[in-house]
Amino acid sequence: MARFFYFYTTPSRHKVIDFQTLVKKSTRIGSIATILCGINIGTYAFIGAGSVITKNVPDFALIIGNPGKQVDWVNKKGERLVFDQNGLSQCGQFQLKNNLITCLEDD
Repeated sequence: MARFFYFYTTPSRHKVIDFQTLVKKSTRIGSIATILCGINIGTYAFIGAGSVITKNVPDFALIIGNPGKQVDWVNKKGERLVFDQNGLSQCGQFQLKNNLITCLEDD
């Protein structure tokens, strides 16, 4: 887990605003990707090269584009996941429910 801090002093009020950006375990970030201050990037998330991240990224999400949009889900190896109608992945290790993914088996 990595934390990045950005301090900004407003000219009129002379106070420091603290924006913390949190990058969780095993996140992959492509080259030239831009992540705005104060954004949280989930565990095992995959950010495509050149993407501009303006919103929080959930665990196991695949994000590409400008602005960054979630296009799919990935596993711990970065491979795309395919889900059946019940929300269970073909590999049987992930469950998709309410647009959030849960890892059923830990390595």
